[in-house]
Amino acid sequence: IMTSRIIDLGGVGIGPSNLSLAALSAPIEGLDARFFEKDDRFLWHSDFLFSESMMQTSFLKDLVTPVDPTSPYSFLSFLVANRRLYQFIHAGFAQVTRAEFSQYMEWVTQRLPNLQFGAPIRAISWKDDFFELQSDDETFRARNISLGTGRIPSVPDCARHRLCETVIHSSQYGKYNPTTKGRRIAVIGGGQSGAELVYHLLLDDAALPESIVWISRRSNFLPLDNTPFVNEWFTPEFSDQFFNSRSPHKLSLLEEQRLASDGISVELLLQIYQRLYHRRFLDGQANHRFRFLPRRELTDLRASNQGWRVAFSSRDNRMAEADVDLVLLATGYEYRFPQYLEPLMNRIEQDASGYLLNEDFSIRWDGPPNRQIYVQNAARSQRGISDPNLSLVAWRSARILNSLLDSNVYSDLASQTMVDWMQ
Repeated sequence: IMTSRIIDLGGVGIGPSNLSLAALSAPIEGLDARFFEKDDRFLWHSDFLFSESMMQTSFLKDLVTPVDPTSPYSFLSFLVANRRLYQFIHAGFAQVTRAEFSQYMEWVTQRLPNLQFGAPIRAISWKDDFFELQSDDETFRARNISLGTGRIPSVPDCARHRLCETVIHSSQYGKYNPTTKGRRIAVIGGGQSGAELVYHLLLDDAALPESIVWISRRSNFLPLDNTPFVNEWFTPEFSDQFFNSRSPHKLSLLEEQRLASDGISVELLLQIYQRLYHRRFLDGQANHRFRFLPRRELTDLRASNQGWRVAFSSRDNRMAEADVDLVLLATGYEYRFPQYLEPLMNRIEQDASGYLLNEDFSIRWDGPPNRQIYVQNAARSQRGISDPNLSLVAWRSARILNSLLDSNVYSDLASQTMVDWMQ
C-alpha cells in the first residue's frame, strides 16, 4: 500500500539518536517528520541493563538540553513529571543509572506524536524525486531520511559461529539470563561492559560462579579518562575540527583517545576491587578462582567435553587455555551498512572507513542536492570518538534540523572551548 502523504523527514530506527531528532523536531511548525522502529516499544540495551550500572555521561547531556534547555522532553522535565526531582537532588547521585536514563527515554517516546513502533523498514529506494520507505504493510514517501539504526554487536571471528546460550555477547545477556552459580565463566573484553559483567558476577552470593577468568587486550583494567580537558573532545568545536582536519593521523589519534570513551568508570573499578578483597580475605575464597588477565587476546574458542576451551595469547606470544562453562563476550559494537539501504548502495559514496559525510551529517550521494540521507552514530572515523557517544546527540540532531530546514532553527550551538585545536 502506498501512502499518499509525503513526509519531510523519515527516520529509520528509534534509538537515542533518532529519538533526540524526533524530540527536537516535534515543536517545529510545518515540519512533517515521522520515525519508524521495528520493535513494538522503545528498547535501549534492554538485555544488558543491570540495576547497578551507571551512565558515563552527565544527565544534562540528554536528548535535548544542550541545545534546548526549555524543552518538555528533558531529563529534568522527566524528573518533575514523575514527582522525584527533590529526591533525585537529595540522593546526590554523581551519575544516573542506565536503568533510570532508559526510563527517561521511554517516557519521551510516550509523549511524542511522530513515532511509529512495530513498523520495520525493509527497503529504501529512490523513485520520482522521493525516497520510498517500504514496511510490511505500507510504503512511505519522504523528501529526506535519517538513518538511526545504530551499531551491531562485534564478535571475534573465532566465536562468530559459536554463539549460543553458553557463548553470549553482552548485548544478549538478559535474553539468555544464564545460570552463573557454581559455573566457570570467561569474560572477554576489558572495557566498561566487561567490567559491568564481572561486577555483576561478583555481587550476588546466591549466584556466585565457581571461577571467573577476565581477559583483556589492554595493558591493565584501565579507567575512563573523565578529566576536564579530555572532555573537551566531546564538544561541537572538536567534532568540527576533527572533521575538517586534513591530518593523516586521524586514526592513530582515535586510538590515543580510546580511554576517553571506552575506559572503565573509576567508581566501578573500586567496587570490583572491593568485592575481590571481600571474596579473598573475608569470604576465604581461594585467590585462583578469580583470575584477571590483561595483555591477553582471545585466539580460539572450541567445544570441549567440559564445555568450552578458551585459548588466549599474551603479548610475547605465550599461549594459555582455560576450560569454562560459559563465555561472555564484552567485545563492543561496530557499524555495518544496513540491509534496507541496499537499493541505494551504488549511489552512496563510501571508503574503507564507511560513508563519506558532509558537515551536516548527510551522506554524499548522487541524488538531488535538496534530498538528503542523514546518518546518526556512524561517523567515528570522520567525527572523532564523540560520535557514538551520547554527549553530542542533541547537538548533532540540531545540526541536522538546521540543514534540513536551511535555517538556524536551533542557534547558539557553539560552546566556548577551553582548548585551541590545531588544524
